Amino acid sequence: MYAVTDPTTGEVTETCPTASDADVAAAVTAAHEAAAWGRTSTVAERAALLRRLGDLHTEHRDRLAASIVREMGKPLAEAEGEVGFCADIYHYYADHAAEFLADEPLPVTSGPGSAVVRRAPVGVLLGIMPWNFPAYQVARFAAPNLALGNTVVLKHAPQCPATAALLERLFAEAGFPAGAYVNVYATNEQVATVIADPRVRGVSLTGSERAGAAVAEIAGRHLKKVVLELGGSDPFLLLSTDDLDAVVEAAVAARLDNTGQACNAAKRFIVVEEWYEAFTERFTARLLAGATGAPLSSVAAAEHLARQVDEAVAQGATLHSEGERHGAYFPPGVLTGLTTEHTAARQELFGPVATVFPAADEDDAVRIANDTPYGLGSYVFTTDPAQADRVADRIEAGMVFVNGVGAEGAELPFGGIKRSGFGRELGRAGIEEFVNKKLIRTIR
Repeated sequence: MYAVTDPTTGEVTETCPTASDADVAAAVTAAHEAAAWGRTSTVAERAALLRRLGDLHTEHRDRLAASIVREMGKPLAEAEGEVGFCADIYHYYADHAAEFLADEPLPVTSGPGSAVVRRAPVGVLLGIMPWNFPAYQVARFAAPNLALGNTVVLKHAPQCPATAALLERLFAEAGFPAGAYVNVYATNEQVATVIADPRVRGVSLTGSERAGAAVAEIAGRHLKKVVLELGGSDPFLLLSTDDLDAVVEAAVAARLDNTGQACNAAKRFIVVEEWYEAFTERFTARLLAGATGAPLSSVAAAEHLARQVDEAVAQGATLHSEGERHGAYFPPGVLTGLTTEHTAARQELFGPVATVFPAADEDDAVRIANDTPYGLGSYVFTTDPAQADRVADRIEAGMVFVNGVGAEGAELPFGGIKRSGFGRELGRAGIEEFVNKKLIRTIR
């Protein structure tokens, strides 16, 4: 089940044994025993460990990046950037944990005395991580929770076992005690057992809708809190511009990030009629010329995308593309002639294929943008600040980026609504998900 399969060749280069039931039980026990460290250590002590962990990511950047490339085919420069972002996340929580976890005095109007909210850990958490950002997804879950004092059992994607093992070694080298962060090569059935374990207090999953629904169902039965970051079909709205070439460059970057395999990548490009023809022509040319040369994560991923594209064409869409798919390699493409009634308009295309929609005006653009089961991120380009504010307010998504792409940061909350999930990671919001906000009222 856990194996490194080189997406450039399809060759299995490394395998790791799936955990036994005893291994999984031992992982939960270790994390439960380490929870005492989380309750008794100081914020400053935990922050120091996170700072060292961030430093180690920088020191081992080349090794981590090479592992990511080998497992899921990410372009090397992007893998190096991912590791750098991880270091920023660990350092961010090292810098801000004390501020975020400080006692919060409350005004008391119901009688004498004082009151504070004190933030405390809840205990063991299960993290279920995907393959597309093997180090970053772990960082944005683990950093705030270890800063708080929770402990982590981490089940990584089956195609990322080497990166998972390397990350576990870095946590240990940073000085986290045994059990504070435990990697386990668990099966789906074993995951269900972990969620049901009364020692486990919550679950965070980044992955597919199907996986999110399955995990949330099990967690709900056992009264466990869940944070879900699922799929996305983020809209990119072009309403006006004084530099079309710059907008096109931003659009290409937003679509080709991680070879198009990012939940919050721009996927649906919605352009008012004034700019539609010129944008579509330039965007198509630049997207086709901007092929990263990297494969998708697997042959199966490329085959799935091909089925989606073929269905769109069969329903009347036009595919603008060059080159042929072979193995896990998929040529960039642009689908036009779509309406919101087409199946592809309501799916997530996880790869370097964009869909472009004409819009009559601002209202029509917002209508198309919101006509989706997803609600993760969105992008709005306009020269009118009032319009930007107005449209951002109307977009049904967890995140709106105005006149820019690739603007995520460790300090900014990340998450969505609708079928894109619920809960937030990163920023102050990321440390507020799995926390006991304990009221302490003192009567004097």
